[in-house]
Amino acid sequence: MNNPWRFFIVVESLLFILALWQIIHNPGLAVLLVLGILSVVYAMKKVHRSNFNNFQLVLGIILILIGVMNSPAFWLMLVFAVLFVGLKGVEIAGVDITQRAPWRKKQMIMVETTNVEPKSGRRFKRPWFANERIGSNVYEWNDINIDILSGDTIVDLGNTLLPKDDSIIIIRKGFGRTRILVPLGVAVMLEHSTFYGNVNFEEEKYHLKNESLKVYSNDFDTNNRRLKIITNTLVGDLEVIRV
Repeated sequence: MNNPWRFFIVVESLLFILALWQIIHNPGLAVLLVLGILSVVYAMKKVHRSNFNNFQLVLGIILILIGVMNSPAFWLMLVFAVLFVGLKGVEIAGVDITQRAPWRKKQMIMVETTNVEPKSGRRFKRPWFANERIGSNVYEWNDINIDILSGDTIVDLGNTLLPKDDSIIIIRKGFGRTRILVPLGVAVMLEHSTFYGNVNFEEEKYHLKNESLKVYSNDFDTNNRRLKIITNTLVGDLEVIRV
């Protein structure tokens, strides 16, 4: 999806519908929910509420909570919301909430090194459905080749050093938004095919419908450090952003 929060809203809406279905098929919970709603509506309509009306309002809210909290789908909604916001929300946004914390004003960063890994024969698995961010930390550059069915993808090249040669990024996906953050001083060639989507490149915007696009930055023929981006998407937007 173009926005990860749309996925969150869709899942929560489906769970909400499931919760209503569970409540409706439980006569006791349905009666409690209806009585609670009627009590709250009746109490809220009163311009000058008496103590009895306030009691009605509180009682109605309690009845609604009892009816809703006895639905397993309601607890699934809460669990999914906590997991999504707690584990994925900050990651998708790409924001470090502790960046401006007082204890980080005088921070010493130790660079950790690892043994050189063989470049041939490396195998790693990528999920089919995922929102992925590549480049959150400093990393050694390797050409990128991604295949994914659905999800938003962010490739941040600001935390790596591109060699003075041709570097390649290949992304093939079904649905989702793609953003590639390219440092200044790197020439870019973009070749993109899509069934439907928008492309933002070098402050130009292109709207594609079952079309292919191939564009170059102005310094591509003269710059030694060049990046070739090849992407294929069924539905989704692509952005190449200078950082």
